[in-house]
Amino acid sequence: MEQEFNQQEMSQEELIQKKEEMYQFYTESLKYLDAQLKYEETLAKIDEARFKRLTIQMQHAMMMNPPDESELNSQEESKEQLQEELTESNKRRLRKQ
Repeated sequence: MEQEFNQQEMSQEELIQKKEEMYQFYTESLKYLDAQLKYEETLAKIDEARFKRLTIQMQHAMMMNPPDESELNSQEESKEQLQEELTESNKRRLRKQ
């Protein structure tokens, strides 16, 4: 409200001067914002490269260290047990009351 009131009281010359000051401020600020944008983009690229490198390292480690025989056997046993439970549940039927 106060700004509207102040704008009405400003003369045309004062209004032009104020606009010119605002334009100058934003123009001068652009170089700092551009620098910040480059900084943030560079950080994002660094984070992306780190993520890719870490992912590749994890995949490489998993390839070089295959699961133990006991782990494979336990996985097979779990699959077999799950299959048995499924067949048993399919055999069961609800009784009509």
